[in-house]
Amino acid sequence: MKKVIFCLMIIAVFSANAQSPYAIIDSVSAERIEDDIRKLVSFGTRHTMSETESDTRGIGAARRWIQSEFEKISENCGGCLEISTQRTLEKGNEKTRITKDTEVVNVMVVIRGKKYPNRYVIMSGDIDSRISDPLNYTDDSPGANDNASGMAGVIEAARVLSKYEFESSILLVGLSGEEQGLYGGKHLAAKAVEEGWDIVGVLNNDMIGNIKGVDGVIDNRSFRIFSEPTNAKDSDFQKRMRRYYGGEVDGISRQLARYVYQVTKNFMPEMNPMMIYRLDRFGRGGHHRPFNDAGFAGVRIMEAHENYTQQHQDIREEDGIKYGDVIEAVNFEYARKLTAVNAISLAALASAPIEPQNVAISGAVQPSTTLYWDKVEDPNLVGYKVYFRDTTSPTWDHYYTVDKEKTEFTLNGIVIDNYFFGVSAVGKDGNESLVVFPSEVKR
Repeated sequence: MKKVIFCLMIIAVFSANAQSPYAIIDSVSAERIEDDIRKLVSFGTRHTMSETESDTRGIGAARRWIQSEFEKISENCGGCLEISTQRTLEKGNEKTRITKDTEVVNVMVVIRGKKYPNRYVIMSGDIDSRISDPLNYTDDSPGANDNASGMAGVIEAARVLSKYEFESSILLVGLSGEEQGLYGGKHLAAKAVEEGWDIVGVLNNDMIGNIKGVDGVIDNRSFRIFSEPTNAKDSDFQKRMRRYYGGEVDGISRQLARYVYQVTKNFMPEMNPMMIYRLDRFGRGGHHRPFNDAGFAGVRIMEAHENYTQQHQDIREEDGIKYGDVIEAVNFEYARKLTAVNAISLAALASAPIEPQNVAISGAVQPSTTLYWDKVEDPNLVGYKVYFRDTTSPTWDHYYTVDKEKTEFTLNGIVIDNYFFGVSAVGKDGNESLVVFPSEVKR
């Protein structure tokens, strides 16, 4: 017994010293986030079709400043970051929200993974803003919360995470054209497919700075994680099989949402992550959707209580109500907390082994359930976790640890009909992969 306790203590100490989530959380600065939001607001408008030649106004100035911030961060870490832009010309079309020829530009930085350079964990924010008329690209559109807050979070995450090395690559990106039709996300998702990126997941941050809802609720601890239930690229056969074997709430994006939820509960227990079982808000969309459409895991992280008088509004006052997405409504400490949630989730995923492949299950009309998987070939691997949960539970509540040399495990006395199951890979530093839901049934 003493030997077991000693081993667990060693693992705990090792985990605390290797890219410690607590050190990452403490490194995120509300002051720097505030400075970045104020700077983004100072460009007057960041509408996708706005000014691009000025150094002080419009989306062109904003994206050049973002790139310059990434360059400063890279200089501070000895050139450790790979900085680039993705430029795509959208032809003007009166039937869309881009009515003139417009270059949609994404600004991105990569912390290249030392073991899996083509494997990406992504955090995104939006550069652009808008007011009441989505085609008005000349009037002031400060976009302080929507979405300078998310963009500032991306920049701050780059500052903090650039101090570390990771097994997989971390991509931090400012996407453009969100308000005009999710153009930036579509372009980047298409690039990922064309170049064969292995994307673990996308954390899309869209509005992470407001704590006072239109309903009057003030809450600086709760936030929402939106995720779709199943994979958009699933075949007709996979859809039919879900009727018999389950998996209606166990797609890759839902597993990513559970991961962010659990990392937050482990290391920021004062926070209240709310998993929302929906792609996005009712009838609305965000920049994670193009990645979902391309078959990648992606979620939206955002505030719990929105104030619609501050979203997509001309700056004005009517009947005593002040409208407009202005800096005064942003809570910088709250934005810091949600940035920290992203940073520790990115670090954990980028440090973990690759998730198990070809996970299968058997146990029909038996008193036990068996999981099978391919061996994860990774020197960092310490073992696996075989999870199970009640079919009505939103989280993975129970697990067994399994030796790294094993590729199957039987849960005796656990009837397959009454639970859902999954498998993750665990690294020596305690970081684990996403949980993989079985995709095959063995007879």
